[in-house]
Amino acid sequence: MRGFGKYYQKSWEERLAILRDTYRLDDEDLAQIKHLTSDPTLGDTMIENFITEYEIPEGLAINYVVNGQEYLVPMVTEEPSVIAAASNGARLVKAGNGFHAEIKTRLMLGQIIIENVTEMEELVQQIEQQKNHLLEVANQAHPSIVKRGGGARWLRSRVLADDLLSVDLAVDVQEAMGANMLNTMLEKVASEIQLTLHQDILMSILSNYATESLVTVKTEIPVKALSKGQISGKQAAQKIQQASRLAQLDQYRATTHNKGIMNGIDAVAIASGNDWRALEAGAHSYAARDGHYRGLSQWKVAGESLVGEMTLPMPVGSVGGSIKIVPLVKINHKLMQIKNARELAMIIVSVGLGQNLAALYALVTDGIQRGHMRLQLKSLAASIGATPTEIPKLVKRLEEKGVRDSQNAKQILEEMRKD
Repeated sequence: MRGFGKYYQKSWEERLAILRDTYRLDDEDLAQIKHLTSDPTLGDTMIENFITEYEIPEGLAINYVVNGQEYLVPMVTEEPSVIAAASNGARLVKAGNGFHAEIKTRLMLGQIIIENVTEMEELVQQIEQQKNHLLEVANQAHPSIVKRGGGARWLRSRVLADDLLSVDLAVDVQEAMGANMLNTMLEKVASEIQLTLHQDILMSILSNYATESLVTVKTEIPVKALSKGQISGKQAAQKIQQASRLAQLDQYRATTHNKGIMNGIDAVAIASGNDWRALEAGAHSYAARDGHYRGLSQWKVAGESLVGEMTLPMPVGSVGGSIKIVPLVKINHKLMQIKNARELAMIIVSVGLGQNLAALYALVTDGIQRGHMRLQLKSLAASIGATPTEIPKLVKRLEEKGVRDSQNAKQILEEMRKD
């Protein structure tokens, strides 16, 4: 494309000039791009070919009590009702004793894949014999993490095929997400295996299936707190239990069930500067760990209580990456008042479970659309040019008339303005 040769080497102003000349962006377009750009230097530091920042709204989820401590939780999302639902789910849980979270281990996993193996049994034995040496090689590749109390913890071999072997390395990355740290260690160990055992290395890379960073969150809610209108708390609890069972049996439902959970998890991950795509991949892989894709959470009625539980891989960090360079991320960590990555991981999984409860509760009582559509109507009103003072009145009229399309919305807005 004309003008895009070595685009990454050009200044921010030069990049915008190319867009203006090649794609005929007008002054209003360029003004919007510049208005959204708070710091071009920071943008260039974070990504390639930077032109501007894409805004996604941030709000606060409230009512979250995790292990006896109440948290304010920043969430970044463009989807209406997510933050309201997360807060509502936490409010229901607060009627009990809040969320109880636990982390048994927090290690990142990586793989060294050896290909063209001819003597598999012998190679596995050799790696086992050199295990301590290989762990030392890994630690020498990143001595600073060892000084901080982290480092390589264990190493294992898994036979994937007659000619493919995965050598898995587990590393305590302390407070970091640890991707770069782990990859550096893996490549060093891979070089040692290649040199001393004369094996062909296919690749060395971390795994986002973080089965050594599992967080379990549980909660217990009095069924009387779930009553709504003509539906008793006991009825609502039983329906939530049945909805949870459905997500264990049916992949179509499980997918949407888990998407709702990730609505909350992704939003907090983005706000806290963590890799939400890695968390998505790990969560969905964990949902299919027995070969059948299932709902990540489970809800059951036990006496006069509704009991919920969810376990998820949650390899988040509280330092490093964008966390230390994006000003708003730093502010969000202050708002949450977290002390370490473990605490953050427990909050994030609690939000996922709270989000799930709110969705199931809405589905089996009023239906998902009642609250969701009101927020969608606000967006619709804004999109057709309604002013902030007109939006509530327009939304009310749209609800009264039972219409949700832009054509009717425009007509009603015109009528309002004539009145």
